[in-house]
Amino acid sequence: GSGSAEELKSTVLQLRETVLQQKETIMNQKETIRELTTKLGRCESQSVLEGLPGEGKGGGAGRKGGFSKNTMGDLSRAPAAETLSQLGQTLQSLKIRLENLEQFSRMNSSSQTNNLKDILQNKIDDLEKQVLSRVNSLEEGKFNPKNESEERGKIESTLTSLHQRISDLEKGQKDNRPPDRFQLTFPLRTNYMYAKVKKSLPEMYAFSICMWLKSNASPGMGTPFSYAVPGQANELVLIEWGNNPMEILINDKVAKLPFVINDGKWHHICVTWTTRDGVWEAYQDGTQTGNGENLAPYHPIKPQGVLVLGQEQDTLGGGFDATQAFVGELAHFNVWDRKLSPGEVYGLATCSSKALAGNVIAWAEANIDIYGGATKWTFEACRQLN
Repeated sequence: GSGSAEELKSTVLQLRETVLQQKETIMNQKETIRELTTKLGRCESQSVLEGLPGEGKGGGAGRKGGFSKNTMGDLSRAPAAETLSQLGQTLQSLKIRLENLEQFSRMNSSSQTNNLKDILQNKIDDLEKQVLSRVNSLEEGKFNPKNESEERGKIESTLTSLHQRISDLEKGQKDNRPPDRFQLTFPLRTNYMYAKVKKSLPEMYAFSICMWLKSNASPGMGTPFSYAVPGQANELVLIEWGNNPMEILINDKVAKLPFVINDGKWHHICVTWTTRDGVWEAYQDGTQTGNGENLAPYHPIKPQGVLVLGQEQDTLGGGFDATQAFVGELAHFNVWDRKLSPGEVYGLATCSSKALAGNVIAWAEANIDIYGGATKWTFEACRQLN
């Protein structure tokens, strides 16, 4: 009957559209694999630069000047094999994101697309084999160093474009996600992966800064955040470098914080401070673990600065040193212009539904720009607690 013919024609057209979409997906994946392979090749050519002497560190606090600075993305402090292993982990995380996108795009497809799924999976497997093969070759010392500055720029550009591409694909999946339920991931110790908060801080005579952190980087997890103003690169910094404990810097004045969080697990931390007598308090996982006074007393936090996540600034908005970069995951970075109560801090650490968002800086995707290959993922720590 004519009805059956029309249904058959409609079905054929739908199947044809599905096949065309899958072909387009395959082409996109081929392009991505080529980009990843090119990026890996560039990394190999520079990863043996760890033996090069560093330069003296300019700007910033003199107390941090003992670090030698390598202008490349610091692939400088790790052995070549370790560097490529870290790169392999980064590629693996990107692979997982691409697989999730493929699965999402196939949810309503027919069983006839199974062969296309196999083709995509084979290409991803080939990519993994290339990574492992090149790591092994690098461990055997088959590669020589090349011009570091030029290659670093190429890596940064490739990572940024790849991240942007995946982020665009993920946009459809993120539309239903609450704007604060995300985390930032900094997988490598570089001087080009970072996030920038779009808003600056106002003049503040007190503050509370809270966040979730997860890291097992050694030695030291680096700099979760830094706030620089004209004439003072260390206006407000949280840093753990070398074998030193984590420290909070205000106008270059320092207090050591009694945090024990470098175990690869999620931890919630808060630091509160008031300019009156420079009184400060430190909270880990909802419990006060330390306090003190005389930390930059009667010095208000200056406005009109640049707030960066993941790097320590030596100049306003720049001058990053890979040795001080944050390695790990960060989420729910919130800033208040007052001292939070112990109960409010506990509510944040236990993911209470009544927990407040920062009245100065609130954690939301629209408030953050990311650069250099740092990535956004869905934040799951609170779901695990609940």
